[in-house]
Amino acid sequence: MTLLDKRPALVADRPTPVRRPGGPITWVRKHLLMLIALCIFLYMFLPVFVVVIFSFNKAVGKNNYTWHGFSLNAWTHLCDAGLCPSVGVSLQVGIIATIVATSLGTLVAFGLSRYRFAGRSATNLLIFLPMATPEVVMGSSLAALFVSINVNGGFWPICIAHIMFCLSFVVVTVKARIAGLDPRLEQAAMDLYANERTTFWRITFPLVLPGIIAGGLLAFSLSFDDYIVTSFNSGQVQTFPLWVYGTNLRGLPAQANVIGSAMFFIALLLVVVGRLVARRQKI
Repeated sequence: MTLLDKRPALVADRPTPVRRPGGPITWVRKHLLMLIALCIFLYMFLPVFVVVIFSFNKAVGKNNYTWHGFSLNAWTHLCDAGLCPSVGVSLQVGIIATIVATSLGTLVAFGLSRYRFAGRSATNLLIFLPMATPEVVMGSSLAALFVSINVNGGFWPICIAHIMFCLSFVVVTVKARIAGLDPRLEQAAMDLYANERTTFWRITFPLVLPGIIAGGLLAFSLSFDDYIVTSFNSGQVQTFPLWVYGTNLRGLPAQANVIGSAMFFIALLLVVVGRLVARRQKI
């Protein structure tokens, strides 16, 4: 036997160990985080699924809590339950509150993010107070304010109240978008001889626009489904949440689920379209 025959075996000459496929426990460990997230999402969207399913229910009587069969009657006869006037009021209030709150909130967000002034920290703190304050406190405070100036509840007091509590959400949303901007983009535009106005409309505003849209959608959803603040300042005006509360005492029709399902599908469509547009812009 020579010294060459006593050399250690090469790695290629060694037998490859046989890997046994993992069992169910190994698969669960590998996908545990995904399973937990899936369970959380199912828990969150379970009420939405129930609303969508019962919007196609063939309701018997005044109640819509028991499944009696598939039917499109609630979708094709939406106004038979008498909810269309209240839905119209909620849409009008939501549009007005969204436009005003988004405009003012965007200006406040730029002011707090780009400028330093006396009381800036206190203003940042006050912006968060309406979000942290219970809606009962805000609704009763606004009602006391309107009574003190001899203003009865109605359409415009509802709009003012909705603007008040939607404003903070818009400011926080737009401010977070502004904080995430890269300042070098604006500096590069000014290095190319663009003035402040051109830099804002060509660089800053398009980059902040997704945050403004998100704040507007959030403001509209908060305004459309608000009940507590509206109930203190509605007077004789009835919005959709007030109609649902009053009708539920006698039996909620399937048309109420149709409105909820339609709002969910519209919001889902807007999110999908936004994602597709953003992906196309990246390409």
